[in-house]
Parts: sequence; C-alpha cells; structure tokens
Amino acid sequence: MPNPPNLLQTNTDTEGDLTSMVELKLMSTSACHLCDQAKALCDSLLNPEFFRLSVVDIAESDELIERFGTRIPVLCRVRDGVELGWPFDADQIIEFLS
Repeated sequence: MPNPPNLLQTNTDTEGDLTSMVELKLMSTSACHLCDQAKALCDSLLNPEFFRLSVVDIAESDELIERFGTRIPVLCRVRDGVELGWPFDADQIIEFLS
C-alpha cells in the first residue's frame, strides 16, 4: 500500500479541491480499554481540520447496546453508515477513509 501522508491531513476530491469535513462516530462505552486504544489511534491519525470524530457512548441507548454491544469499538462513517470494527490499525483506518 502506498504511503498516503496527506490522506488524514487533507480531505480533497479528485481535482484537489477541498471538500466538506468527514464526520466519523466511534461507538464506545466507559471503562472499555479497547475503546480507549481506538480513540487514541484515531486522535493520532485524524487532522481535526478535516475530520470530526464524535465518541458515542452506546450505554445511553438500548438500540445501540443491541447493535454494538459485543463489537465495540466500531468506527462509523456518518455519510454512508459504513463501519470498521475492532481490531483495526492505522493502515486499516487509512484504507477505510480512502
């Protein structure tokens, strides 16, 4: 895989123009060490000028517990609902966002 250093620093379309901010949700819950690892990894990769990461505590919703309870952490792209389930690493996040 080529090294795409700008992928997580800029969000451009195929002509190189800036596009809208990419919205992501990290499905998580408190006292989840894997969720903490996933959040730290996302924080280290995602430039906040181009990516907005919201942490969603699934414990606040029975529906979210049912859907994600045994799979957290899960990174979700808001625009299309595509999910990246744990375990994931930096390369997988880059691929997920490309």
